[in-house]
Amino acid sequence: MNFSWITENIGYFDWQKFGFSALYKVLYIVVILVVARVTYGLLIYLLKRMLVDRKGKHLLDERKANTLFSLLRSVLFYVITFTVFLTSIKNIFNFDTGTLMASASVLGVAIGFGSQSLVKDIIGGFFILFEDQFSVGELVQTGEFTGTIEETGIRTTHIRAWGGELHIIPNGSITAVTNFSRGKMLAKVEIQIPYDEDLDRAMGVMSTVCEEVTLEFGEKIIEAPTVQGVTQFGERNVVLRVIAFTQPDEQWSLERELRRRIHSAFLKEGIRTPQFQSIIMTDPMKRSSTDPQETMMDSSKTEE
Repeated sequence: MNFSWITENIGYFDWQKFGFSALYKVLYIVVILVVARVTYGLLIYLLKRMLVDRKGKHLLDERKANTLFSLLRSVLFYVITFTVFLTSIKNIFNFDTGTLMASASVLGVAIGFGSQSLVKDIIGGFFILFEDQFSVGELVQTGEFTGTIEETGIRTTHIRAWGGELHIIPNGSITAVTNFSRGKMLAKVEIQIPYDEDLDRAMGVMSTVCEEVTLEFGEKIIEAPTVQGVTQFGERNVVLRVIAFTQPDEQWSLERELRRRIHSAFLKEGIRTPQFQSIIMTDPMKRSSTDPQETMMDSSKTEE
């Protein structure tokens, strides 16, 4: 390979001009990134101010406002990122962005078939928001995932499971949702009582406990706890059921409190609850290793 042309003309290259040009482009990129970051932060701040007024009264429901803010933040991020990318290319390479956009439109048709899932996710995200299927902070179940909504973006939804796991689900794959945080929730407690116990007395004690819990839980309860009575005959016990309707996410705490108080009341009134016993069957014909005669024979062999 002939390097003579390079060695002869390298001295005529204007290195100073090249250095200033490179420095200018680097500074330009830095300024663009700083401006984009400041703009993004300012728009996020204005979004918060728009969703919540100065007096602290929410213009929207708190969960809906958080969901809308999460979605708009995701949209702003993609728009600003795309704008910075086009501006940088135009300045650094002196590339006509109009030509780039025209080429992108033609190329978009070609790759459109390969990006159907992306379009599906974005459309699904908008329908989730506009149909108000769920909001940030609500407990939902979709497919095999159950947890609290942490974020709803333009493409994905983040669900935090009870154990702390974070599930990131594409919006296009969310086909069915069970929302546990809307409307009145059922609290159900089932207590087993032996057949030989006085069922009327047991239900009377349970009713008294229900009245006490109703007074303490107050507004958390929509329909007060009531004793339905006998709902099932088990193999050895009768099942008594208590039901109530509560505000969203309050049903589990009411169930725990009802179980605790009913158990304490039963102990105080002497009402028995099932006690499971384990029975171990042994073979009487088989002598134990601790048999006295066997122990004596072993000791005599040792002396010999």
